[in-house]
Amino acid sequence: MRGEIVIVGGGAGGLELACKLGRKLGPSKVMLVDSRLFHIWKPSLHEVAAGTLDVHQEGLSYQMLAHDNGFTFLYGAMTGLDTAGRTITVGPIATVAGEEVLPERHVSYARLVIAVGSVSNYFGVPGAKEHTISLNATEDAERFRLTLLKLLAVTEHRKADQRPAGLDVVIIGGGATGVELAAELREASWVYASYGFQHLQPGRDVRITLLEGAPRILAPLPERVSAAASRLLGERGIRVVTDCRVTAIDADKVTDKEGNSYPSDLCVWAAGIRAPEFLSTLGLPVNKGGQVEVDEFLAVRGVPGVYAMGDCAACTDGDGKPVPPRAQAAHQQADYLLDAFVRDAAGKPASGKPYRYRDYGSLVSFGQTTTVGSLMGSLKGLSWFVEGYFARTMYVSLHLLHHRAVLGSVRTAVLALARFLIKRSTPLVKLH
Repeated sequence: MRGEIVIVGGGAGGLELACKLGRKLGPSKVMLVDSRLFHIWKPSLHEVAAGTLDVHQEGLSYQMLAHDNGFTFLYGAMTGLDTAGRTITVGPIATVAGEEVLPERHVSYARLVIAVGSVSNYFGVPGAKEHTISLNATEDAERFRLTLLKLLAVTEHRKADQRPAGLDVVIIGGGATGVELAAELREASWVYASYGFQHLQPGRDVRITLLEGAPRILAPLPERVSAAASRLLGERGIRVVTDCRVTAIDADKVTDKEGNSYPSDLCVWAAGIRAPEFLSTLGLPVNKGGQVEVDEFLAVRGVPGVYAMGDCAACTDGDGKPVPPRAQAAHQQADYLLDAFVRDAAGKPASGKPYRYRDYGSLVSFGQTTTVGSLMGSLKGLSWFVEGYFARTMYVSLHLLHHRAVLGSVRTAVLALARFLIKRSTPLVKLH
């Protein structure tokens, strides 16, 4: 099995690169390898967790995308790499019962792009891996949602019997994921209460606590954005605790370095990310966070024909600062490699221009109606604060732009209209 250009990882960057390359070069030239059968935009996982987004309606089949965009899809996880023979190993696929469906396969390549994203970094905190849920993938978000539904039902039952009851949700990490999840959960809790939870008072009975180790939430963003986010969370009855270093997590509580204890029926870890551990077993140069080290052209240092992009790549900007793990960075890197590979396929000389990250700002969602953030970022030294419906519209447009890159303009428009109509004929939250 062979692919001229093999892309491992169908996230925001890897999928966009596969779709755009496939449309230009064809399936005999481009192959996408992923351990899952469908794609969902990772920034949407907090909505899946809260139940406000149905992953089965939102998910896009890789096989469909391969058919429509002219690339080949291979189902399985990358488990090994032979840089000398320019071959990757794709692990077998088995059923839940352990029965092998697809065997181990070997794929040769001329160029390999590693775009496997990131996973949670637990920083060695005792109990973090065992007693928290991290929103790394769709199955994590679905597990959170189903657990939330069960706990809401338990709380409702106890209150119906006139027993004291409540649901404590602790979110560790005040970055974009943690803040967006907290806001989405509060909004969703009111919706859940309207679907048969007659005794549940979400503002009082669903207690959401956000713990952040830094002096303020959304620390990488401008202070005005952080202040607005804190205000909006406070207005929604969400407790925010800053300068809080978590030292231990148990099944029913979270403990910080000061000895404070926070009751927890459901705990989410959103405090940091690192590259998947298997990357350090491939013989590639990696940093302390497990990211693959690349040069200014996104090529892996010292390994011909291998590139890395997105969250799993340790890439520095022109000023020597690391490129942040954001969807916009992966999008820009996909466009950069697209240009490089297309030029090479056409027999044109390389542009010689190194990759440069451009910060166009950050937007943080606060439910279905409100968003805050800054526009332009470091571009031309400007930063414009935005809030409210206008910011929310721009946030939604980012998702649509991603869909346009993989589906095209017409299908994206039709899909947006279809989902608009579906939301008005189905429950506002997923109840099963």
